Amino acid sequence: MDDDDLVFKALADPTRRHLLDQLFERDGRALGDLDTDTEMTRFGVMKHLKVLQDAGLITSRKVGRERLHFLNPIPIRLIHDRWISKYTERHVSALTELKEQLENEQ
Repeated sequence: MDDDDLVFKALADPTRRHLLDQLFERDGRALGDLDTDTEMTRFGVMKHLKVLQDAGLITSRKVGRERLHFLNPIPIRLIHDRWISKYTERHVSALTELKEQLENEQ
């Protein structure tokens, strides 16, 4: 499976997006901090974290007895650069041209 496919698959699930939102709000959370906001078992949250980690969207490191999870925004940025920015460029350039035309008419 392609890296982009893994990222899209990971982002397709609302629970995983919620976990990413939690890490965005406060990075470096332990599993116990992440499973309190969901109505899932710890095992269920761990499965979602594994999908996110396989996609490169999070990293984790062991600190003492806890494993802390950190957001990695780079794969999302790469998706943005490849799929979103090239489509918005036409709209932005069209608005810029319209602005210049309107200013030249005055």
